[in-house]
Amino acid sequence: MLSGGSTHHHTLVRFRIALAAALDAIVAYDGAMEGPATQGARSAACCVVLMMKSALRSKRRLAEHIGARRATQAAQRLLDCACEDLEAWPGLRCVAPSAADERVDAPPAQVVVLQGGGNLGARINHVNEELIRLGFERQLYIGSDCPTLDVPYLERAAAALGNHDTVLGPAADGGVVLMGVRGRWPPLAELPWSTDALFESLRAACVAAGSSAATLPRLSDVDTLPDLVALRTELRNDPRPARRALVHWLTAQTDLGR
Repeated sequence: MLSGGSTHHHTLVRFRIALAAALDAIVAYDGAMEGPATQGARSAACCVVLMMKSALRSKRRLAEHIGARRATQAAQRLLDCACEDLEAWPGLRCVAPSAADERVDAPPAQVVVLQGGGNLGARINHVNEELIRLGFERQLYIGSDCPTLDVPYLERAAAALGNHDTVLGPAADGGVVLMGVRGRWPPLAELPWSTDALFESLRAACVAAGSSAATLPRLSDVDTLPDLVALRTELRNDPRPARRALVHWLTAQTDLGR
């Protein structure tokens, strides 16, 4: 679902033109070492999709250990990191809120698509179909669980879609921190979401559907209190403003992880 009326329609038309030009550049790629122009064309042709959930609705498992108020604060800072990545992406951007009332808090993007119902797999399938309908074939999906993710990681994923149908960024706990596709995902609703079997199951589903799958380096995500506390060290030297704010907040929570 697009966010707005005729102004957004004209914006979408302009981005479709840019998308077509970028795809033409990718088709001409001959496998040689990529230069900045080629990398830029790949980035422009890929739509990064933030599967967004408001801080009040996310990281509820953390609330069992640190209380609802601090869990919401942590979730907001993690979401800020994901929004920072989205805003830094040089190509097309999509926000997919989990509910209509979250659209008001969504970061700037060319397209807004509500996730719809069902589990995460069903919602990704829905967003995937809507973006294909709008003309966006190459899509990279991220959430707000991985503040160690950065634009070079996204660019590597975009480059992988030049030679593969799908690209997956595995999480250290067996899940995924990124999912990328060129075209349609296979049916995802029956996969073991929120388990340590997700990455292998997702890769197997892609291969079973006849899709080639590239794998990126493994990154850590944030599902548990130890994951959250570990960010004090993992992000200590990260210069990005949202990451600095997250580390500052974590440092102030002197009782966490003690």
